[in-house]
Amino acid sequence: MIAAFIGGGEIILLMAMLFIIPFALALFAFWIWMLISAIQNKGLNEGEKIAWVLVIALLHLLGAIIYFFVGHPKRKMPLVV
Repeated sequence: MIAAFIGGGEIILLMAMLFIIPFALALFAFWIWMLISAIQNKGLNEGEKIAWVLVIALLHLLGAIIYFFVGHPKRKMPLVV
């Protein structure tokens, strides 16, 4: 029904935008989250914080992913005996 009002190309564009925009917003939110995490990370000294913030800011999503796997603090699991 909607395809009758808009052409086939427009419906594909509309569907792509419905998926691309939320995905791009999620990636941006992840980037901001990693940037804030690097700034507030109490396990890093000031020089390391500055280095991580520069890595995240200059490499954007790639820098955020690297920080997530390398510099992001991990939760300590309690030792159960």
